[in-house]
Amino acid sequence: MSLKNKLNRLKPHIKSGTDNPGPPAASSTIPGNEKVDVKSVPDIPFLDIWEKEHVSPFYFDDQYCLVREVVYPLDHKHGHYQFSDLLEAVSLWNQEQTKHPLSASGHAAGDLVFFDTETTGLGGGAGNTIFLLGHASVSGEHVKLKQHILPGPGAEVALYQSFLQDVDYTTLVTYNGKAFDWPQVKTRHTLVRDHVPKLPSFGHFDLYHAARRMWKHKIERMKLSIVEQEVLGLERKDDIPGFLAPMIYFDFLERKDPEGLLGVIRHNETDILSLLTLYTHLTFQILGRDQSQTAKETFEVGRWFSYLGDTEKAKQAFNGLIAEGNDQEIYAKHALAFEHKKHKEWQKAVPLWKESAEKGSVKQKKEACIELAKHYEHRERDLELALRFCQLADDLVREGKQATKKDMVFKQELEKRIQRISQKAFPGQAQNSSK
Repeated sequence: MSLKNKLNRLKPHIKSGTDNPGPPAASSTIPGNEKVDVKSVPDIPFLDIWEKEHVSPFYFDDQYCLVREVVYPLDHKHGHYQFSDLLEAVSLWNQEQTKHPLSASGHAAGDLVFFDTETTGLGGGAGNTIFLLGHASVSGEHVKLKQHILPGPGAEVALYQSFLQDVDYTTLVTYNGKAFDWPQVKTRHTLVRDHVPKLPSFGHFDLYHAARRMWKHKIERMKLSIVEQEVLGLERKDDIPGFLAPMIYFDFLERKDPEGLLGVIRHNETDILSLLTLYTHLTFQILGRDQSQTAKETFEVGRWFSYLGDTEKAKQAFNGLIAEGNDQEIYAKHALAFEHKKHKEWQKAVPLWKESAEKGSVKQKKEACIELAKHYEHRERDLELALRFCQLADDLVREGKQATKKDMVFKQELEKRIQRISQKAFPGQAQNSSK
C-alpha cells in the first residue's frame, strides 16, 4: 500500500482543528465493489481490450485489481471427460465412504475449489509475488471460473480482498499447491492481513502427489501439461510455457498492454480446468470406475490402499489382477501375500510367497525367501526349510551387485539369519554363510 493511502487511513484519527469538517466528498458505487471516491478511481489502460476478455475492475481502498469471469456448461468436454463427470465422481466418493486422501465424502461437487496461481518466480518467500489467483467450481448447471489479476505491485490489498470475499477455500484442489501455491498465498497475505479478510482454514486435495503415485512408472516428468497429454487426452495448442509467465508479466507492468498477459491468463485457465478432469479421472481409477484402466494402474491403486492401511480395498485390487497372462499377476500375488501377513493369514500368504520366490523379480524373490525363512523358522519350526530359503536368498545376493547401502544391510542381516538357523539346526558346529 502506498504512503498516501496509509495516511488516508489515519485521517479519521487525526484532529482537524475544526468542529465543522465540511460536506462529504462526492462518491459513487461501482457495481460489485465497495463505495469509492469518484476522484480516486484510476484510469485503466486498455480497458476496452480487457472487457472483451470478460475482465472487469474491482475497486477497493483506492486500489483496483482485475477480475476475469467465464462460465462453462457442464457438458463441456475437457480431455476425455465432460465437467458433468465430476458430479458422478463426487457421488461415488459419497457412496463408497472410502477413507482416502482424495475422498470428497461429505461434500457436494460445488464444494470443491480448483485452484492455481501464477507467480513472478518459482522460489518461496516474500520476494516472490503472486500476480494471478485463479479458481473454478461447479455452480448449478455450470462451471464458473474466476481469475484475480494484479495490475501492479501496489494493488495487493484489492487483489486479496476480491479473492477472499466470496469463496470458501476449505476444500482446495491443486497441483502441488500444498507445497507451493498455498504457502505462497499465506506469505503474501501476511503483508496485507490488516486490511483484508483472514485466510480460511483449508483442506487440501493435492493431485500432484496422486498423479506421481499412479503414473511415475510411465511419465518421467510430472508436469501437469505432460499428464494432460499422456493421461487425460488433452494437448495444448498455442500455449505459453509457464516459465515465460514472469517475463511476460514484467513486460505488462512496463507497457500495460495486456496482449501477452492474456496468454498467461489462458494458460492458467487451462491448468484449472485440467484439475477438474484430473480429479475425475483419478477418482474413477481409484474407485474402479475406469473401464480402460491398465493392469499397472490397478496395481498402483492396490499399493496405495495398502499404504493407507485399507487391506480389503488393497486385496480387491490385487485379486482382480490374478489372472493368467496378466503382466502384473506375480506383482499382485507378491503384494497380496503381505496383505495376508498383516492379518496372520499364513496359509494364504505362504503359497503366494513360494510363487514369487520362483517367478518374481530379483527383489521379490529375495523378499519372499526371507518371509518364508521366517515362517518356517518361527511358526513351522522346520529349520531345514528355513535354511533352504535363506540359502536361495544368499545365492541371489551373490549373483547380484551390492550397489547400495540397502543391499549391504540385507546381506548382513541374511548372514546373521543363516548363522542363527544353522546353530539351531546343528548345535555345537561352527556354521556360517561363508562355508
